[in-house]
Amino acid sequence: MRERIISMENVTPDLKDIRIYQKLGRVDAASIESVDQLLLILPERPRKTVFDRLPQGAKMQAVMRKHAPDSTPAFTTRQANKRQTLIVAGTLKAGATPFEQLTLGRELVAAATAQKPGSLGICAVGFDADAQAVIVGNVLAAALAAAFSMPAYKRKPDPQKIRSVRLIGLDDPLDTARIQAEAKGNNLARWLTALPPNLLDANAYAELVQAMAKERGWQHKRFRTRDLAPLGCGAFLAVAQGNEDDSASIVRLRYRPGEKPARADLSLVGKGVIFDTGGTNLKPFEYMLDMHGDMQGSAVALGTFLAISELELPIAVDCWLALTENRTGPRAYKSQDVITAANGKTIQTIHTDAEGRMALADTLVLASRDEPGIVFDFATLTGSCVRALTTRYSGVFTNRESLHARLTGTGEKSGERVWPFPIGKEFMKDLESPTADFQQCSVKGIGDHILAASFLAEFIENDVPWVHVDLSASDNDGGLGHVPSKFTGFGVRYTMSAILDDDLYRTAL
Repeated sequence: MRERIISMENVTPDLKDIRIYQKLGRVDAASIESVDQLLLILPERPRKTVFDRLPQGAKMQAVMRKHAPDSTPAFTTRQANKRQTLIVAGTLKAGATPFEQLTLGRELVAAATAQKPGSLGICAVGFDADAQAVIVGNVLAAALAAAFSMPAYKRKPDPQKIRSVRLIGLDDPLDTARIQAEAKGNNLARWLTALPPNLLDANAYAELVQAMAKERGWQHKRFRTRDLAPLGCGAFLAVAQGNEDDSASIVRLRYRPGEKPARADLSLVGKGVIFDTGGTNLKPFEYMLDMHGDMQGSAVALGTFLAISELELPIAVDCWLALTENRTGPRAYKSQDVITAANGKTIQTIHTDAEGRMALADTLVLASRDEPGIVFDFATLTGSCVRALTTRYSGVFTNRESLHARLTGTGEKSGERVWPFPIGKEFMKDLESPTADFQQCSVKGIGDHILAASFLAEFIENDVPWVHVDLSASDNDGGLGHVPSKFTGFGVRYTMSAILDDDLYRTAL
């Protein structure tokens, strides 16, 4: 067994809040001079009256006329002040979607911070008060994502990030608490996903979660393999048995504000496969390279849990993290094994690289046995979902078909877009087995995202409402929406919108 020399300092993110200031009312020369770079958001075809509201507005209008229409940035210029403030402008069409606003924010932040960043200003002019607040909030989300330092272990440190943000020219004060909490949750999810797998192994992950629980007053319990065996969690243990050490575990967190009862309103479940080799059915190099990110589902669940806690929301929440590796070796599980899950159902294993659904199966049993109001699970589960949707959308599946429109609408409102797929007993016909209750996956692999979700539905007890998010948008080269990094942390903002904008956990389903 290798010596374990992981330092918690190397895996613990810096989640401190960035300073945010607000200057209400007229945009004057002093407010612009207070920042190093100013992100200026304008209507698609701004009139002269819009530029008249800005210091040196005539100069800005003249510069914009020299740029191609619909370009991003729409123009850049510098103010004639002591700071030589860089103006980076962008435009939004009427009715621009949240995703379009978030994407513009990411692109403008990238352009503005190509030089040494410092104090970043955000200003939206030419919109009504409600639209202005939404736009500034979405661009602020992009700034907070860019300001976060991702894992780096270089001898020469990366350039300094954004130090502070100033919101300039708002008609009304903007409540930034939710934006900051969601950013903190997303940053945590991206940080954990990007960590090298020799630093974030299953033990280090569990210890980091325990430290966070102690710091924030969350209830914490870690179910190690010796605890899971008496519970009959054979599906999870089948994946874990190939590990060279006994590091695998299922971690349960509980957030109970005030006098909230033991029963959770919401249960978050995440696939945490720390590194996925494919197991006995070994992945080829190009498919294994980024498999340290196969735990992003657990990171999204934890990040959402953190955001809820940061906002001190008056709801009871559980969070279940299925933490293991999927390794190959003499003890690793194999094709044609027959495994018994925690609910007594037997599984004929077909392909050891379909380990995510095995690890989630028992975790969903444990989570749903507590009869929460609703279960959300997150997993980088299937390549077929990527092939169906690309890496710009994620797939959603539920045992309540009536939720499809609401789940899609939440994606539109949050800017983390999803598309629903069907599940059900008819698809389980493709998983019929001669030796067990059903197969783990189909040999043919057709529609595997639908079959995987139908398989997972077999492990939801007590008919608890359940939503499965197949994170096909978990990594996207160049970033996605407001997020600049390859690993996107997709799902934190989505689930917070489901809670706060749709009250999904309150609805009788």
